[in-house]
Amino acid sequence: MTTSNARMGDPASSATTLQRVRSDPAYGAYTLLRVGFTVLPIVFGLDKFADLLANWDGYLAPWIVGLSPIGAHPTMLVVGVIEIVAGVAVAVKPRYAAYIVAAWLAGIILNLLSYPGFYDVALRDFGLLLGALTLARLASVYDPAWGRDSTR
Repeated sequence: MTTSNARMGDPASSATTLQRVRSDPAYGAYTLLRVGFTVLPIVFGLDKFADLLANWDGYLAPWIVGLSPIGAHPTMLVVGVIEIVAGVAVAVKPRYAAYIVAAWLAGIILNLLSYPGFYDVALRDFGLLLGALTLARLASVYDPAWGRDSTR
């Protein structure tokens, strides 16, 4: 796969992004994953404050609640802030942020596997972890490294 100047964040490519998504399957996959791993963590993070999608406190392992000096709900609010920041980071620099999201998902998986009843959710989150790693690999092609010229 070759690199080109049609990368996210490159002003010269903004007019051709949709055309590039349609013509380059790898770039299309990168864009789809980038949008997904930007929007979804932000939505889930915001929902930690609203509890419209789920009772998020119930997903926190009892041993983690026991370790938390602030209790289950405030801990989930902190988790929400972290998820919002992660989504914004993926929007800004997926090349690096996708690895952070993958590590965060690994932590969520360990939490879910540490007590019964959420193995199906842990398996789903493993799929998301693979998606985050895929985004990171694709971003190594389409998102320039810090300090590198995006037109190389």
